[in-house]
Amino acid sequence: MNRALMLDGNAVAGLLEEIFSCEMTTSLAECVFCGKQGEMGGVLAFTAGPGVVLRCPNCENILMRIVRAPGAIYMDARGIVFLRIPSRRP
Repeated sequence: MNRALMLDGNAVAGLLEEIFSCEMTTSLAECVFCGKQGEMGGVLAFTAGPGVVLRCPNCENILMRIVRAPGAIYMDARGIVFLRIPSRRP
């Protein structure tokens, strides 16, 4: 895999905020393949295709795919065991 083509998860911060309606780069996620936990801002982001592919920075397996289509956003997050989304309530 050519890491020179990868950005970090901060490159898709706006897209993640559009989907989840909150700041997501500090949200914790766990890779289903290797068990590594880390912030979404630290994942590998491939943005040069027709969609976005987010990969684990440890094992490089796919965590999430996001594609914007007319009138919808499609997301596949099968590579994530959990995604900790901050609550707006204390």
